[in-house]
Amino acid sequence: MNIDYAYSPIPDFSEQGKHRTTADPVITVFKGDYYLFSTNQWGYWWSGDMLHWNFVPRKFLKPWHKVYDELCAPAALVLGDTLLVLGSSYTLDFPVWMSTNPRLNEWKERVDSFKVGAWDPAFFLDDDGRLYLYWGSSNVYPIYGQEIDRTTFQTIGERKELIRPDGNAHGWERFGEYNDNTFLDPFVEGAWMNKNNGKYYLQYAAPGTEFSGYADGVYVGKYPLGPFTYQPHNPFSYKPGGFARGAGHGSTFHDIYGNWWHVATMAISVKNNFERRIGIFPAAFDADGVLYTNTAYGDYPHSMPANKVDSSQTLFTGWMLLNYNKPVTVSSTLGGYAPNYSVDEDIKTYWSAVSGNKGEWIQVDLGNESTVRAIQINYADQDVEFLGKQQGIYHQYILSSSFNGNDWKTLVDKSKNNTDVPHDYVELAHPVQARFIKIENIHMPTGKFALSGLRVFGKGKGNRPDPVKHFVVLRGEGERRNAWLKWQSTDDAQGYTIYMGIQPNKLYNNIMVYGSNEYYFKGMDKGFAYYFQIEAFNENGVSERTPPVKVE
Repeated sequence: MNIDYAYSPIPDFSEQGKHRTTADPVITVFKGDYYLFSTNQWGYWWSGDMLHWNFVPRKFLKPWHKVYDELCAPAALVLGDTLLVLGSSYTLDFPVWMSTNPRLNEWKERVDSFKVGAWDPAFFLDDDGRLYLYWGSSNVYPIYGQEIDRTTFQTIGERKELIRPDGNAHGWERFGEYNDNTFLDPFVEGAWMNKNNGKYYLQYAAPGTEFSGYADGVYVGKYPLGPFTYQPHNPFSYKPGGFARGAGHGSTFHDIYGNWWHVATMAISVKNNFERRIGIFPAAFDADGVLYTNTAYGDYPHSMPANKVDSSQTLFTGWMLLNYNKPVTVSSTLGGYAPNYSVDEDIKTYWSAVSGNKGEWIQVDLGNESTVRAIQINYADQDVEFLGKQQGIYHQYILSSSFNGNDWKTLVDKSKNNTDVPHDYVELAHPVQARFIKIENIHMPTGKFALSGLRVFGKGKGNRPDPVKHFVVLRGEGERRNAWLKWQSTDDAQGYTIYMGIQPNKLYNNIMVYGSNEYYFKGMDKGFAYYFQIEAFNENGVSERTPPVKVE
């Protein structure tokens, strides 16, 4: 999401470099607007269309809260004509805040001391008017649930233990970047609850927020406090590949048209384990009540619907990445932050110029004349100076195109821009034919001119790849949570998208793989047979998928 992320306010988390970060998002609809709350932002956002977000500065901590975690992993609840917000706290002196006009930052305390020490809280209001709270973030303790009196906000009855991680059975829950589980037990955290067709969907994140495989799973029950049964199609929100990875600790909501969405945490975890961003993806309940999230090509351009859509797949524009690992020329390079790190489809790596001065530039050769439809500029944090949320900062730049690399035409002029756009995305009013794309820096908010991704989208002039051949999936009896996937390289492919699931017609999860013809997948559940398909893609489109491959 292209929002004005705050910089980490925590000095101990910024020793390897000050950086932007947020995580643990919740979006809720209130009086026709969307409200987004997330960790340590010293405020929140509202939007009328989920595209353009307006920041509202606000401190929710009280003077006696001697912590940096300003509204960490918050919960939001609409109760009649009132929006309520609660931040994480292990103490019993944190307020529940309420507002009937949050656009104008008008808040007061609903209760001054909420008597539940709830980290990663989530409220759920049932159809019958009864209110529940879910919480927990630990690799020792479970996710808890408890009923809350909606008038007094006092607890009703005892808290209940609801779910615990089970990495022995669920491969995707194992701790570690590669689910290797070598040094810590998995965390279970980030609870969220939805109700659909009379069933309760208790969602949770695992195994750790710093990993590419950070994902959300779900248990289903008949009652708001359980018992709950593990949904066989899990995790339901998963994005371990592509430019930005991870799709855990989020919230599931429907927009004003009735379309379901899942907003989630994306990992960077370079300057600190808790260096993170926010992604948003279409979600759905299928005809059998299976909750899933469509993350395929999830960091490529998608359309924002203005009505109810029949299928989330229709939202993908089909615009492909035109400049993956293409030749790059720059004005200067700082140390080992090499130019091609800006086009390697990895948000963890970046190019940096030697300064943040006006006139620093970077250009990419698409290789051939192509149809350019959109450009995304992902700024990186190099030698930045800020801690915490900053007001009044901005980016300015000029985007240009060329046929020969010498004669340039201005595509987008943001030399007068006065907004903070760390992940700016620009759709061109009309398609443009070009071979070279260049961005010239005019102004940086702080630090060097550095990009983790200069990403050009549209269509090339060639053919889409041929279907993948010789796709093999090997699953051993000794470790049923793991599989080795291998295939014959397709000569004109940029990369491959692997789909997997436990039914051939419900391959809801996917992995995007660049620059390789193999993948070690460690996210399977022991108790199920799995099906896999694969397709190749390049700047011209996507191949047909292979027939499903079944592994017992």
